[in-house]
Amino acid sequence: MDILKKGTVRQVFKSHGIQLGSGAMETLDDDISRRVNAMAKRCSEGRIKRLTPDLFWVALGNYNLDR
Repeated sequence: MDILKKGTVRQVFKSHGIQLGSGAMETLDDDISRRVNAMAKRCSEGRIKRLTPDLFWVALGNYNLDR
């Protein structure tokens, strides 16, 4: 599953003077995919039907925030 735009990610790293080695994009994409899936699972478990900026804390798992 390609979640990231490769050109955008490469540009961000390049702007910080970092070269991406072989396999780095696949590893980054895998990590982001896992994080997004975890966020979606938290929303589902919290019975969130539509994720909004006000409810983003649920996706992040920050249940102890002052709201």
